[in-house]
Amino acid sequence: MTWRTIIYVSLLVSLTVVKALPRSYQDTEGKTSIGQRFSQLQENNFKAIAMIMFAQYVQGGTLGKAVEMAEEVTGLAKRCAAAASDSLGCLKPLDRIFLDTICQEENLPGSADCCAKKDPERNDCFLSLKNSSSGFVSPSERLDAETTCKNHSQQQQPLRRYFIYEVSRRHPLLYAPTILSVALRYDEMVKNCCGGAEAPTHDLEECFRRQAPKVLKPVREDGLRQEHTCGILKKFGERTLKALKLAQISQKFPKADFVTVNKLVTDVANMHKDCCRGDMLQCMHDREEILHYVCTNHDIISSKIKKCCEKPLLQRSECIINAETDDKPADLSPHVREFIEDKGICDRFAQEKDTHVARFLYEYSRRHPEFSAQMLLRIGKGYEDLLAECCKPGAPDDCCSRGEEELKKHIYETESVMKTSCDIYKKKGDYYFQNELLMSFTKKMPQLTSAELIKFTKQMTAIGSKCCQLSQDKLLPCAEENLDLVLGEICRRHLTDPINPGVCHCCSSSYALRRPCLGKLEVDEHYVPLSLTPDLFTFREDLCTTEEETLQHKKQEMLINLIKYKPQITQEQLTSVTAAFAAMRERCCKDDDREACFAKEGPELIKRSEKMLSA
Repeated sequence: MTWRTIIYVSLLVSLTVVKALPRSYQDTEGKTSIGQRFSQLQENNFKAIAMIMFAQYVQGGTLGKAVEMAEEVTGLAKRCAAAASDSLGCLKPLDRIFLDTICQEENLPGSADCCAKKDPERNDCFLSLKNSSSGFVSPSERLDAETTCKNHSQQQQPLRRYFIYEVSRRHPLLYAPTILSVALRYDEMVKNCCGGAEAPTHDLEECFRRQAPKVLKPVREDGLRQEHTCGILKKFGERTLKALKLAQISQKFPKADFVTVNKLVTDVANMHKDCCRGDMLQCMHDREEILHYVCTNHDIISSKIKKCCEKPLLQRSECIINAETDDKPADLSPHVREFIEDKGICDRFAQEKDTHVARFLYEYSRRHPEFSAQMLLRIGKGYEDLLAECCKPGAPDDCCSRGEEELKKHIYETESVMKTSCDIYKKKGDYYFQNELLMSFTKKMPQLTSAELIKFTKQMTAIGSKCCQLSQDKLLPCAEENLDLVLGEICRRHLTDPINPGVCHCCSSSYALRRPCLGKLEVDEHYVPLSLTPDLFTFREDLCTTEEETLQHKKQEMLINLIKYKPQITQEQLTSVTAAFAAMRERCCKDDDREACFAKEGPELIKRSEKMLSA
């Protein structure tokens, strides 16, 4: 995960919205009231935020009920903004007002048990019900393009509300400002597509199909990054998350001192704890405070963000996201030999182990922006293990110096793996590179479905396309940090439906070692191969399609089934079977009766292939 991700997760907010958001039920009197929030946000923004919150709190509720509750809270806020006293209960924290509104309603799905509790348990109960799993929320009614354009011309607000509601209840942990930003993109797409509807060559459905992925990209990407970070926090704990943030922040802001970086790390980790609980109000408030701190102290943090902090609030966030990594201090030595050669390191390690290792990671990371954060964590773990061994009584005097050779070896191995992968990608191209990955991952994880294997390896192939063209100093952060997102997704899939013991070990033992661990997995010895049933390989006329992408997909499904049938298949055997299949396809696609040809030749190909594979 790149620093762009950290800042995005930490700071990207529509600050006119976020600055107006309160802390949670922990706040006491003296905090900004709902009336003040209303005045800061203005009515439309306040109402939109309210509807998002209600849709996220009660995912099974209807759009009508979410709108009704949002209007009720907005009405209260409006009255409070005009009132001078607390006669209307205007000083209650905003999330308590939200929950009171929900609990006044009858028959809202899943709310009764939570409403029986008192705060803060009531809030915790509602947060625990949030579920972002695919399929948890019933499918929405998909409006065709023509209906969408008709609704847009007649009633734009209801169409926007419907979109916000559907996104919010499907993504109960997604930040409200992100949803509002995506809603604006959605409005723009509808306006663009429907605006050209009168042109005789204009294809409405094609226009929406082409633009929709760009509109929804922030939802997918933010959702994936958030799940990834929360997955790290949940599986490996706060210490690992802090170490990751320490490496990333130190790389981005090499001039910032250790105390400043450590404060940012602590604040970002605390923010993620709130975000991952689903406490969106507190999460957004945390992010606002981080941004305020960064800009107030920009002179000691980075020379690249001063102009960002002078921009309007929304542009300020975007600017910091895109800010360059700061230059290293001119007097920064290239090495950190004092962490190896200083005679007092064992005393410091014994007295304050975590702080000493954190200082090493900070110093090493700020010197090496060309390394991935995951590699820096492995180096930090190696240093910690080295001191644990070398600080034992009776350890040889040159014990610590041996760590330098291990470090060089690890750096060389990591860079070699990435270089080799990129060499294969450049030689073979997208399709054949993905096939290489499919062969490898089907052997490692044959329990995954064909659709899953194709999806994950396609994502990995996209990383090759994105990163292998970069210079050497950018390759490793790009490749490993993007690959980490995909491997995180595989590991979350394992948590919901276990894959195999090898994957379990790699996904559970160490976050820093997850990538090399999964990379070293070979054929799953516990897997029982598929039986050769008549429906395992089906050859039909659709193999003659001229649609290249469709044909490639069918071939990849066959490749996966072939490996699941014969996990120990050699490259020579695979080449023979592939050539025999290609020859059969060519013959039958030229035949006048294609179906009859495939029906005759298909079973014969399977028999010949059985002999090839048993040789």
